[in-house]
Amino acid sequence: MISNVQPMKDIQQAGKEKEKKRSSDPIQAEYEDGQEFLQKKELSQAALAFHNALRGFEEKNNQDGIANASNQLGNVCLEKGEFEKALQHYQRSWKICDRFDDPMSLLALSKQLVAVHRGLGEYEKALQIGLDMLETYSMNNDPQGTVETLENMVKLYLDQDEKKKAADTFRTIASIHDNYNHKTIAEGFRNKAKELEAS
Repeated sequence: MISNVQPMKDIQQAGKEKEKKRSSDPIQAEYEDGQEFLQKKELSQAALAFHNALRGFEEKNNQDGIANASNQLGNVCLEKGEFEKALQHYQRSWKICDRFDDPMSLLALSKQLVAVHRGLGEYEKALQIGLDMLETYSMNNDPQGTVETLENMVKLYLDQDEKKKAADTFRTIASIHDNYNHKTIAEGFRNKAKELEAS
């Protein structure tokens, strides 16, 4: 006979919120605290936690840890609109990832560098990074990454009031969606291009 009655131990478990396991390594625990603070947008506490973690990783000469903590400090600064500081942290992380030939981390950092250079008003640098990213996404046959990057490039063109380039970029996005039979989405991007040219 099959019973639909839930075992008692499962009922008790469901009532309790699962407690997150804290790392036994105090440096890693500090880093994880920083991630939680950043997620909750508690930026001052996040910065302090990542700074402490970075110091600990530096003392242990843990290059992965240094790269990760520097990246997260960059994220905190980006959230605060402190673009120069964000750039310094991202560049430190970049050097380590580049030295260890970590292309996926470099690609993730590239996205953040586009945002930093946009924030600094350095549109040409941001666009150049975007073009490099497009090349990587193309080699990896990653249409989602390509479309995201193109959408960011539209923003950069609009920041510079280059409506024609922005409209052309919308058409490129539409053609990618056409390739995947996303007709409605593609049409939406073509309409955005027309609206831009009409404005």
